[in-house]
Amino acid sequence: MRFREGSLVQSTLDAACGVMADLDTESVLQHVVTAAREVTGARYAALGLLDESGTRLERFITLGIDEPTRREIGPLPTGHGVLGVLIEHPVPLRLAAVGAHPKSYGFPLGHPPMASFLGVPVLAAGRPIGNLYLTEKAGEREFTADDENAVTLLAQFAGTAIDHARRFTTLELHREELQRTVEALEATVQIARAVGGQTDLDAVLSLVAKRARALVSARALAIEHEHDGALIVTAAAGDIPPEPNRARFERHGLGRLGLHAKAGIVVPLVFRSEAYGALLAIDRLEDGPRFTDHDQRLLEAFAVSAAVAVATAESAATERRSQRLAAAEQERGRWARELHDETLQGLAAVRLGLAVALRPGSVAHPIDEAVREAVGQLDEQIAGLRSLITDLRPASLDELGPGPAMEALAARVRSAGLDVDLTIDLDEQRGADRHDPEVETAMYRIIQEALTNARKHAHATRAIVQVQERDGAVRLTVRDDGDGFDPAARTAGFGLLGMRERTELLNGTLDVRSVAGHGTTVIARLPAPLPVREPAPPASASVEEASG
Repeated sequence: MRFREGSLVQSTLDAACGVMADLDTESVLQHVVTAAREVTGARYAALGLLDESGTRLERFITLGIDEPTRREIGPLPTGHGVLGVLIEHPVPLRLAAVGAHPKSYGFPLGHPPMASFLGVPVLAAGRPIGNLYLTEKAGEREFTADDENAVTLLAQFAGTAIDHARRFTTLELHREELQRTVEALEATVQIARAVGGQTDLDAVLSLVAKRARALVSARALAIEHEHDGALIVTAAAGDIPPEPNRARFERHGLGRLGLHAKAGIVVPLVFRSEAYGALLAIDRLEDGPRFTDHDQRLLEAFAVSAAVAVATAESAATERRSQRLAAAEQERGRWARELHDETLQGLAAVRLGLAVALRPGSVAHPIDEAVREAVGQLDEQIAGLRSLITDLRPASLDELGPGPAMEALAARVRSAGLDVDLTIDLDEQRGADRHDPEVETAMYRIIQEALTNARKHAHATRAIVQVQERDGAVRLTVRDDGDGFDPAARTAGFGLLGMRERTELLNGTLDVRSVAGHGTTVIARLPAPLPVREPAPPASASVEEASG
């Protein structure tokens, strides 16, 4: 390769050094096109990059054509005509009139006129990766041999520079991906360390909110937690209005939290295909307010561990509620036995002793009247104690089942002054099979609590109780004509809380409807699957067995 002008060699080497100095792929490509145009004095320059097959152009970078002209020309070329010649035969091609070449494909409408042409392949490690195209040499009819040699030399440097830049870009992408993986792992470790051993749900949600907000540098972050089929904001960090837990809604909505956000991320909390809620981050503080895709991936990685922590805390809370209710029932049973076996028997013995002193025919004594009064008071206390023992743990519930126990309950409530209309309609397919003990206890306790509230607190005179079993579930309905109340208002009583806990532990639902002055309706639905029975053997088999 020989050059006639030393200045051309120097300018080519200077251009090559400029190309080699950059490691950004896009910058290198622009440098190559610019250098080729400057070295040759061409009016138009282009660099076409080949796709993986090496048979067509996947990118086409131009210089010298303004944007309006490019839009008028339409789609960029992919390697037809003279451009395709260099793809098929990667050797330099110099033409005085590109339109005269047999493979000329012609120019589209709006394309500027071009005559002189110089095309040089760009190689990397001996393999073609693209071509340099130059047209319309300034002041001359065609490109010279020196132009061809200069561009060929430049193309050699360009191929190496493009290859290095691509490798560097790939390594940089891998480094960034590795960095994202490390950060995601750190996020997982963060939440694992933060909530390690922590089973209090409120504490876990608070920690998750604070760590998630710091992870993506959000102005505010809220946690929507699923509860009774709706989403409740149960924890928040940052610029959040006070008492966000009062915001209850069925869809995500930052506006309903009193927040005005310019950007945000919503990431679900999912563990084992079950949704536990979502993380809502708004307005990035650093380089914001928009979040990046990297922030999205980080928060998603964090949410995986957070969902595990929330699920674990929920499971622990459920287990604690279950144990507490079971312990309460055991304690009720123990007290019922103690009162029946000890206190009640002792009172009965005292009554019997006093009654003996009042045997007919004995000489009247001034103390007799006091004894009679004491016996009457003992009768009242014994009756009250029997009722208390039955309320604590009715023997009929364990021995006969929920139906007889509820009928006995209704009778006791009627004797206390509340008219109760009880209807029990259990599934005939159940037959003599009992419900699960936890379901039976929940059925009885929910109705008991509802009637107690109606009689003692709502001053009701009448209540309608309906128990209906259909499609593997028991529906309990208790309506009263009492004073009513506001179900959303906080109450110091444990009746509603106990009913709600029992239904939640059984994966049931509880709906309390009430308006002040218009009574209360309690509706509970408890899953109660029917027992699975083995199919009866065919009649023919029975005959064969009998005959055998």
